Amino acid sequence: MSREFSSTQANQLLQIVKKRFTEHPERHPDLRWEVVREHLEADRLRFRALWEMERTGGEPDVISQEANPDRILFVDCAPETPSGRRGVCYDLKARKQRKSHRPETSAREMADQMGVEMLDEAQYLMLQEFGAFDMKTSSWLYTPESLRTLGGALFGDRRYGRVFIYHNGAQSYYQARGFRCRLVI
Repeated sequence: MSREFSSTQANQLLQIVKKRFTEHPERHPDLRWEVVREHLEADRLRFRALWEMERTGGEPDVISQEANPDRILFVDCAPETPSGRRGVCYDLKARKQRKSHRPETSAREMADQMGVEMLDEAQYLMLQEFGAFDMKTSSWLYTPESLRTLGGALFGDRRYGRVFIYHNGAQSYYQARGFRCRLVI
């Protein structure tokens, strides 16, 4: 993640996020933009993480499903898995296990570097209630350690009018598989 974050970038991000917020009121029917802006301006570290979500193609927007009303939940709302986060295996362990064609990074490493959380299975299913996502791509999902220790990892997509959650070897990677994330501010 870039260490430099200018006021120009901050203003640009605010404009992008405000536009998306305004265009999709169904994702946050009981929330005003002024509240979101106050939260963003009060937490510059999270603001930087939101910039990374946008920069990598996530098209983050506010989703009004956070249990605590004093917190704002941003989730990747790009129609397909973010283009700047594709072609990665699940985590560092999986990446190191590959004998050849190792990707440069993994979904977990990238999420940690960005300062965000990968969506888990329940969060991914919740996102799908707001639209049809990953109709041509798929997204790695945060995988419980009990499954991960067996070598697998979860991913999801939408096909044939429904959402599917699958498993794959954590070391696998495909150009059409990336990951989606969330950020609580």
